[in-house]
Amino acid sequence: MLLLDASVLLAAFDPEDDHHGPARDLLEDEATTLTTLDLARYEVTNVAVRAWKAPESVAPLLSAIERLADDGGVVPSTDTLLRRAAEVAEHHTVSVYDAAYAAAADEGGHRLVSCDERDLVSKGLATLPANAAT
Repeated sequence: MLLLDASVLLAAFDPEDDHHGPARDLLEDEATTLTTLDLARYEVTNVAVRAWKAPESVAPLLSAIERLADDGGVVPSTDTLLRRAAEVAEHHTVSVYDAAYAAAADEGGHRLVSCDERDLVSKGLATLPANAAT
């Protein structure tokens, strides 16, 4: 099972993103079970409204997350998960937001997929969408 962070969901909806094709392919792959963290709802909504200035993108993005909820589920941000995320953030010098995805993937035995090369992929905490199938 793959746990997708918000960057993968956003890339799948952004044709300008370098990871658009592989991210979109992941979301369309019915053979792979996908999940995400509840935090993704906030992150994708924020990017759609603030960065993209495209509030009309919110509904399709949230629908994609609901499809994941029906597939592998949406992992809740529990106290236990956030305590672990704080440890991961401190150890790897990443944001607690990024660390929460890494902690959720680790606790669930999932592989984290992210487009965040600087903070997650380069530190061995995640794999890029193009490499997720391998």
